[in-house]
Amino acid sequence: MLPQTLNELFFFAIKRDAPDVMLHKKEKRWLPISARELYSKVVSVAEALRSFGIAQGDRVAILSENRPEWAIADFAALLLGAVSVPIYGTLTAEQTAYLLKDSGARLIFVSSEEHLRKALAITAQTSLEKIIVMDHVDFPGSIRMASLVEAAREHHDPEMEAQARSIRPDDLATIVYTSGTTGVSKGVMLTHGNMTSNLACSLHGFELGPGDLSISFLPLSHITARHVDLAMLHLGVTVAYVPALDQLPKALLETRPTILVAVPRMYEKICAQVMMKAGRFPAKQICQWAFKVGHDYEAAVLAGQQPKAFSWKVANKILFSKIRAGMGGKVKYFIAGGAPLGRELAAWFATVGILIHEGYGLTETSPVIAVNSPRAHKLGTVGKPLSNVEIRIAEDGEILTRGPAVFKGYWNKPKETEEAFLNGWFMTGDVGNMDADGFLSVTGRKKDLIKTSGGKLIAPQPIENSLKHNPLIAEAVVLGDKRKFPAVLVAPCFPVLEKWAEENHVSCASRQELVKCREVQSLYEGIVAQLNEKLAQFEKLKKILLIADEFSAQSGTLTASMKLRRRAVENQYQAQIEELYAEAEMAVPNGR
Repeated sequence: MLPQTLNELFFFAIKRDAPDVMLHKKEKRWLPISARELYSKVVSVAEALRSFGIAQGDRVAILSENRPEWAIADFAALLLGAVSVPIYGTLTAEQTAYLLKDSGARLIFVSSEEHLRKALAITAQTSLEKIIVMDHVDFPGSIRMASLVEAAREHHDPEMEAQARSIRPDDLATIVYTSGTTGVSKGVMLTHGNMTSNLACSLHGFELGPGDLSISFLPLSHITARHVDLAMLHLGVTVAYVPALDQLPKALLETRPTILVAVPRMYEKICAQVMMKAGRFPAKQICQWAFKVGHDYEAAVLAGQQPKAFSWKVANKILFSKIRAGMGGKVKYFIAGGAPLGRELAAWFATVGILIHEGYGLTETSPVIAVNSPRAHKLGTVGKPLSNVEIRIAEDGEILTRGPAVFKGYWNKPKETEEAFLNGWFMTGDVGNMDADGFLSVTGRKKDLIKTSGGKLIAPQPIENSLKHNPLIAEAVVLGDKRKFPAVLVAPCFPVLEKWAEENHVSCASRQELVKCREVQSLYEGIVAQLNEKLAQFEKLKKILLIADEFSAQSGTLTASMKLRRRAVENQYQAQIEELYAEAEMAVPNGR
């Protein structure tokens, strides 16, 4: 029987008695955590939480990078019927205080001294009673997590198990705060049943089990990453934790995962690195030939086949296999989620022999709504809806959905909860369509649609994704709402641009000078001109604003989950945007 609660999922995984449920790196060695060890630690921490007065319904926050202690803290809270509240490590003290205060968390797990100091500094603004630190840090006002598990018992605890099994599917499991792309974060209430119903269907068609390995590097404070790790635990797949992104390349080579779930940003970086290295290859013509061969057999890869032609085998040996080797060399399933992948990027990976299964969902849907799978895959779509998900397209193109994975509501926000539903259907805020074969396509966010002063509606995301497929572009933001024409703000991929400048004898003292250089302006105008050939007349980008900055969560231009904060970008560069449009108005009589 499929687990009905996350606690049942935990006990199901423990019963398998695997020797390597998890892997973590310590002093240059990857060490396993067995099912028995995991059980002992989770129950010991749960007993400690109970001794602190944590009970069913209480909120327990987790502020940490990806590591086994994250999962241990989460399950310890869940066994008691408490509600876990994940918090991004990149949030400011002020943002963290808001989430803690809004959720009413009584206790928080923090990973490091840095996060401990952040928590201690804001405790007075919150309802926090206890702070538990994962690292070996002795600090007044905190409790070391290690001290809670030092006496971990190896035998089963019938009393704790009975308490855990009394939790019902309708009970609240977690409050996950949205990344706040358009405003203040909202706490999404997900029940045990919401999450397990999604876990039961999201990986149908993917043959995974004991012996497979998944690498956990996307922030567990994001519902996609947490869903993946829970799914792996349920299927018996070993989870290797990577706490920092800069450790990922080495971890891929050392652990050699068989499934890789990543956000499009990571796939974009891999593509850019490959193209940059290919440009430096002594015999560029060989790489160009390999890419051409790959393009010829792209359809076969998208159909889940490995081409058997001699030319493809040669191209695979000299180039494609090396790309896969950089990701460990054993990945059999590549999955993209968290943001739109983009048709061009998916096609590029198919060209080099990699089939990426793009999925789609929201925090409010636990999260998966649809996903391409080995059994049903179509380029340019996000796959077919899960078997227990219903989809309807509203008259204005908005995607509506309902099913057991749809959230309970927004924490402390009854008005916003009511506004999120239409006759029982959750309004996703995304615009899309369903084709005759049942594949769902998402064209963009409803709130992101740009309406020109002429009344034309432009979906910016497909245009932006097309531009970002070019290795010279890190970020692109289409402008033009209430304007006479669309333009685009571009953040270059500076390693690639600086290499191009060196090869073309373009010398500039700074990035600010580089983006203003006439040769560089012409380079990007050419990229946009090529794209314009494929766009409708009203979509064509008339102007380019090159900026000398990189987008980041720290600057506020990206969310903690690496999504574009469109309004924040427009506000930050408002002066330059106004100047760009003013110059265009002056250049053309009457602005025509």
